[in-house]
Amino acid sequence: MPETVTDMLSRRVKLSNGISIPQIQLGLYMMSGPETTRSVRWALGAGYRGFDSAQWYYNEREAGQAILSFLSSSDENTTGLTREDIHFTSKLRDNSTNYDAVRASIRKSVKECGLGYIDLFLLHSPLGGREARLTSWKAVEDAVLAGEVKMAGVSNYGAKHIEELMATEPKVKPVVNQIECHPFNTQTEIRAACDKYGIVVEAYAPLARGMRMRDRTLGQVAKKYGVTPAQVLVRWSIQKGFVTLPKSVKKERLVENADVGGFELAEEDVKTLDGLDEKLVTDW
Repeated sequence: MPETVTDMLSRRVKLSNGISIPQIQLGLYMMSGPETTRSVRWALGAGYRGFDSAQWYYNEREAGQAILSFLSSSDENTTGLTREDIHFTSKLRDNSTNYDAVRASIRKSVKECGLGYIDLFLLHSPLGGREARLTSWKAVEDAVLAGEVKMAGVSNYGAKHIEELMATEPKVKPVVNQIECHPFNTQTEIRAACDKYGIVVEAYAPLARGMRMRDRTLGQVAKKYGVTPAQVLVRWSIQKGFVTLPKSVKKERLVENADVGGFELAEEDVKTLDGLDEKLVTDW
């Protein structure tokens, strides 16, 4: 039976710590303050419950304010959602060997978003060297233990970075690794390392930032199912078991990106899409 947009946005992925998070979330990368405010409220109204921000995006405040404003509005929040129903992610801009600086940076993000706590906090990249990575992780661990952050993870980590972190037997284990992942860059090596440690892959740029929407093979698959290329890419991400983070500042596109419950890609089509891998890096 086909799943509605609401059904798809209600889907959750269980993490290694037993907590589940929304499988389709709104990515807030490169959104201005006003765009963030509008998009988050539109998304909440459409059924989105997960939002992916970062210190580097400079929109933690607008995202948090939009969430709180929606929750407090009896006109918009017709189902009685509370803060606990929302999943908010942010990320550390710069790894540092200065533990206190990282702890202060995390606290600033918590204050900036105004949500009381951050559900998932990630190291945004492995840059800075081994000592900076491990010191920063220790600070994130302690933020989790202090209740400022509920869960911790990493982003843009390669297989070696994951091995390095796990070799330290961290008190708080990373629950996700957020990486660019789509049929044009399937990241099989990193995904294998994540699987080894029960780390869920969060796919950013699941639409390849629109750079391959005219790809002939992608277009043929989309035509077969009577959907858009973007919907095929989101569906591919979901069938791989990823948490997927499509971004849009357009109200109708926000809904379209989640409207992927009316079809399921056949195994042969998933393999065809896998074969498009060209190691395309659209950003990081």
